[in-house]
Order: sequence, then structure tokens, then C-alpha cells
Amino acid sequence: MSEKMEVDLTGVKQSKGVWLVKVPKYLSQQWDKAAEKGEVGKIAIGKKQGKTEVCFSLSDELIALDAVGENDASLEVPKDHPFTMHPVGGQTMAVFSRSNTDEISLEGMVVHRAECRPVVTDNYMKLKKLQIKESIKPQRLSQQLERAVTTIFKPVANHDFNMEYEKKKKTEGKMVRAERQLVLDMLFSAFEKHQYYNIKALVDITKQPVTYLKEIMREIGTYNSKGVHKSTWELKPEYRHYQSDEEEMQTT
Repeated sequence: MSEKMEVDLTGVKQSKGVWLVKVPKYLSQQWDKAAEKGEVGKIAIGKKQGKTEVCFSLSDELIALDAVGENDASLEVPKDHPFTMHPVGGQTMAVFSRSNTDEISLEGMVVHRAECRPVVTDNYMKLKKLQIKESIKPQRLSQQLERAVTTIFKPVANHDFNMEYEKKKKTEGKMVRAERQLVLDMLFSAFEKHQYYNIKALVDITKQPVTYLKEIMREIGTYNSKGVHKSTWELKPEYRHYQSDEEEMQTT
């Protein structure tokens, strides 16, 4: 279960109202470059023909080209960003904050929703063009080497499946093919005790290589690829010295 955490609801008592504003990605990146207590910009709120107009102006320090990390002196981040206001509607939204000590506090309830959009200018279009170029730039590039790489890197650890394969290879390598009749006698003796065997069990009984054993089993046996006894072998009816349970029930 997740750990329970207390939430400071002082914001409810104070009836704080907050704005939920969507801003462009580049603008939020500019704010991150500002000083800890520096000014990122100013908001102007006015009235025009009875409608509220809001505009955000980015600080001159963050418009500078070095704020975006580019070398083109003609490129700057847009300064003015008008707000497009949207109704909150029937939604109830709140803003929470988390402190350095992981304490969660309610900052207030959302009373206005807005979208911050830049004024479309030639400078803004240059910025968008640059952003598109950066987004489609491949993360990996091929590079032509002047000389061949002579350093050989060898794996440090040996994986479990490699060790198992080597062990299996050594075990099967020691197995020597016995005479066919001797292998048949061992197989018939085993199938007198049980009707079904997987190939691993038959290898353990006969101590024969898998390929050689399967070659013999294809002649005297039948492989079950489905059903209750899936992935097992049984003798063909003409080689059986016993009766299965179904055959015994029919004869009785």
C-alpha cells in the first residue's frame, strides 16, 4: 500500500484563486535559465471593448540570444505573448505544490484557464524553423574512420545459457553411439514401465546422442505434439508389449 501523506489545505480557507496557463515549450525553457530570484517578465491586464485582455512580456535578459544557446545573432525569442482566455466550464481543478521536505500544499482553485501564444513575426518564424530542424535531426550519425579499429573487446562475463550449452555439448560429445539392437532393447525395456517419455528422459536412460535417438524413435515411436501428453514419445501399436488403459477398458 502507498504511504499516506498529509496535505496542507490552507489554500481552501484563504479562497485563493489561481490561473492555469499553457505556455510554449521554449518559453518555459527560458524561465528555467533565469536567476533564482530574477524577473522572468511582466503581465499586463486591461479592458478592450468590454473584454479582458492579458499579455505577458518576456524579460529583456531572457530575449538575448545566449539564453537559447544559439550563435545566430539575428535570432531572438519573442517578447510579447497575448493570452487566449478559455472558460473553466463545469470542471473543478486545483493546483498543488510539493516542498523540499515532500510536504504537499494546496495553492488554490483554478478560476481562469488561458493559453499563452506569441505574436507571429518573422523572428518567431525563424525560431520555429530552427526548432523543426532540431527535432528532425537524427540522434545518431555515421562517421567515416580514417583507420581501422584494432581494439578487440571481449565479453567479461559468461552468460548462463552459454555455460549450459557448453556443458550440454561436452556431455553429448562423450556419448558414443551404441549398437542399434542394444538401444532398441533399452527403449523397449523403458516403455514396458511407462507409456510416455520426453526425449530428455530417453537420453538419460540410453546415454545416446539426441540426433541418433530421435532417428530410432521416429521408426518405432510416435511423437505427441498436442493433448495431455504433449511433447512426449510413445511406441507405435505394433511395438507395444502392453495395453493402454483405454484398450484394457474395451477388452473388459
